[in-house]
Amino acid sequence: MPHVVVVGGGFGGLSAASELAKEGFRVTLLDRHPYNTFQPLLYQVATGGLNAGDVTYSLRFFAARLKIRFRCTTVVGVDHDAREVECDDGVKIGYDYLIIATGITTNHFGIPGAAENTMSMYTRPDALKVRDTIFGAIEKIASASDLLTGSFTVVIVGGGATGVEMAGQLAELRNHAIPMVYPELNPARVHVVMVEMGPHLLAPFAPSLRTYTLRELVKRGVDVRLNTAISQVDPDQVVFKDGTSMPVDLVIWAAGVAGYERLASWGLPIGRGRRVEVNSDLRTTNDDRVFAVGDASLIVDNPLPQVAQPALQGGKHAARQIVRLTRGLPTEPFSYKDKGSMATIGRADAVLQLPQGLKIKGLLAWFGWIALHIMYLLGNRNRIQTLVNLGTRYVGLGRSGVIVGDVMEPPKLRAIREK
Repeated sequence: MPHVVVVGGGFGGLSAASELAKEGFRVTLLDRHPYNTFQPLLYQVATGGLNAGDVTYSLRFFAARLKIRFRCTTVVGVDHDAREVECDDGVKIGYDYLIIATGITTNHFGIPGAAENTMSMYTRPDALKVRDTIFGAIEKIASASDLLTGSFTVVIVGGGATGVEMAGQLAELRNHAIPMVYPELNPARVHVVMVEMGPHLLAPFAPSLRTYTLRELVKRGVDVRLNTAISQVDPDQVVFKDGTSMPVDLVIWAAGVAGYERLASWGLPIGRGRRVEVNSDLRTTNDDRVFAVGDASLIVDNPLPQVAQPALQGGKHAARQIVRLTRGLPTEPFSYKDKGSMATIGRADAVLQLPQGLKIKGLLAWFGWIALHIMYLLGNRNRIQTLVNLGTRYVGLGRSGVIVGDVMEPPKLRAIREK
């Protein structure tokens, strides 16, 4: 059977590898981490609701179950003529077909200081760093000799699903967890600010759900600023395009994503957002034996949203096209089936929009959000642990308890100390 190399152990890569394994192909899965990360729940890790292990899954165990090969390595290049993937340790892995599923990273849009002075939540280390910074700052305030001075201001940049979920969870952390865990600290000294350059939150959603989300965040005490663009980020402030500024302790960047810069050196056709340009069958526009799926890919004639479902469906489709090619059959165009969009705002509150036009908000949407995320987690252990931890956080006897780690200074405090 042909040898297929899959680069990336995210939604798209695992979906492709699973489908190929069923068909008996020789598959090698490559990833620079030994685990898969369930990115939709990383904000729960960042706010102390889940352990990092709840949302990660061993890629070696995944590979062993499917009887495929896994190699923990960083890909540094692709030799299209020799059909080899080049790894950072000098190893070259030959392939008959290659699937690029590397995912995305933060896009700072060239804003000065944004890359250096903000944090994001697209990887497990990112989420843990955010968590330790948040609780480190709260510890500093709670341990201060003068409990009447000092505050902690978090700015979330971007009003998409990631930004909304983070802002809502931080507001609940401030409103419920802090009074329980830090009784000496006045919650009013923790400020949660959301900045969105557009006129709406959750732009892809229906107007009624956007309005509902805005109202619910404001009700929770989030300072939402629409039509507000950032021109610069310093360690201790953000500067807006209208010339005003705001002192901050932590800036969480959720304003956009892009493909990894290193893909440009792999001989791949790179398009908008540093994504790999592919044809309708998900093969790259310059190589019939290379596919790209998920967030890293861009269908030239039909761009798709960078969320989980296109990656899951795309990975399976790419695998099926490789099967067709080995059987001498022509490839088929990818047809994305929209299963809807959702975002959680906080405890017992979410918005859900289905492609048939059905719109759900509040408690029912929240239960749907929990059920869907539990279902798509890899491994029964992770599903059980996540259900227990979310239940403890929201409805259990220990509600509002938090999972903490090391104390880490926010950028502002580090800058002050270093001066």
